[in-house]
Order: sequence, then C-alpha cells, then structure tokens
Amino acid sequence: MTLYQWFVFFLFIQIVHFLGTWKLYEAAGRKKWEAAIPVYNAIVLMKIISRPTWWTLLLFIPIINLIMFPVIWVETLRTFGKRSQLDTILGIVTCGLYIFYVNYTQKLEYNKERSLHPKNKTADTVSSLLFAIIVATLVHTYFVQPYTIPTSSLEKSLLIGDFLFVSKVNYGARVPMTTVALPMVHDSIPSTKRKSYLSYPLLPYLRLPGIEDHIKRTDIVVFNWPVDTVHYFFEPKGKPGVIKPIDKKSNYVKRCLGIPG
Repeated sequence: MTLYQWFVFFLFIQIVHFLGTWKLYEAAGRKKWEAAIPVYNAIVLMKIISRPTWWTLLLFIPIINLIMFPVIWVETLRTFGKRSQLDTILGIVTCGLYIFYVNYTQKLEYNKERSLHPKNKTADTVSSLLFAIIVATLVHTYFVQPYTIPTSSLEKSLLIGDFLFVSKVNYGARVPMTTVALPMVHDSIPSTKRKSYLSYPLLPYLRLPGIEDHIKRTDIVVFNWPVDTVHYFFEPKGKPGVIKPIDKKSNYVKRCLGIPG
C-alpha cells in the first residue's frame, strides 16, 4: 500500500472510531468532538480508561498495535461496566465492533474509579504475558535480535549452532513492512510450515537512523537474501524460491569483503 492509501485507511478508522464511541466520550464527561480528532481522541480515550497516555504511541508501532488494540477494546468495555467473560470475547472476536452495540443500545455508566488490578490469577498471568511480549517485541524489532548460526560458511569465526545477539542500532533498525504478523518470529510459525505473516497490507520501506554511517570491510553482518528466498535450509535443491516481503526474506550472516568505491 502507498502512503496515500494508508492515509485514507487511517481516516476511515477515525470515522469508525467516532461513530462507535462518541456516546462513551460523552458519558465520561468529555465532548463529542473529542472522539473525532485523530490521535487526540486516542489520548483522551487513555484518560477515560485510566491508562497511560503513552499507550497512544504503541498504537502506531507495527506488530505491537496488533496486541494493543484488543487490550484497549477490552479496557474500554470494562470502563463502562462490561466486565464479563462474554463481553471480553465479543469485544475481541468482533474486532471492537461490539463497542458499537454498547455505544448505541446500552445504558452507559462510566466507572472512573474501577479497579485496574486483575481480578484473578489467570487475568494477572495474561496481563503479565502481554506486557512481556510487547517489551520483547520492541527490543527484538528495534534494538537487538538473537540468531543461531545455521551453516558452516563462517566456521573459522562462527560455528554451526552458535548463539549470538545482533545489534540493530548500529546501522538503523528497519521498521517492519508486514503489518500483520506474529511477534518475535521470522517467516514461519515454529514447528510448523505455515507463514507467520500476511503479505498484505504492507508498509513502505523505512529504516531508522543508526549510530554508524557505513559498513566496514571485514565486518560480519546479517542481511536479508535479496532474491526470492529459499523454502528451508538443508533440503534438496530443485524447489522454486518463495516470494516474500523484504522484511521476511531469509536471514544470512556473512563477512563483508566488497564495498562500494
């Protein structure tokens, strides 16, 4: 998708949000128009559900937002008295559209002083697990990523099975292009042969600034195989390649010998 298409999609989401929540804003003592202003409406919503306003930033981080949106749907429902297990399930499986039903058909009672603590051990475990996944995904995607060496091509320096951490800060982390994917995995679900992502929609290519400008000769680097990638390592040759998004192509680790200039 192009930036223009993403912008149109963003505006569409804002319209859906306004239509589905404006009565909730009013019930919480806010103005109707506050539900219509992009970004600001999310900040106000965080205040309504008594959650940190910096959660708004997480809604714009690829992959992380897939976790945050269901969390906010559930938190919104609970703030207005919908705390049952059925309410939680409906809020998630309908992708938040259950809030439309609550917004237009239910008597809205804003519970500003509701308890933010999990009501049982299971809820506490789920909450802690989600927090851990979010933090780990942020570190994994933008700072440091663990790898295991799969081949012997660098056996004088790195052996098969060696475990190492690769910095993404030095040359700048690449923002994920795949917007719908499982966190902390690459191109397939572990122990299965199924893709861990959807090929559409995709974000445009974007790399964040790094602390180093250029790769130096003899540096060991990890990169994505630029052509269509392989199915799996260590399998007989002859199978065709698989076309994948740039950020899901096979990872290779090599020593840099040739550089431009």
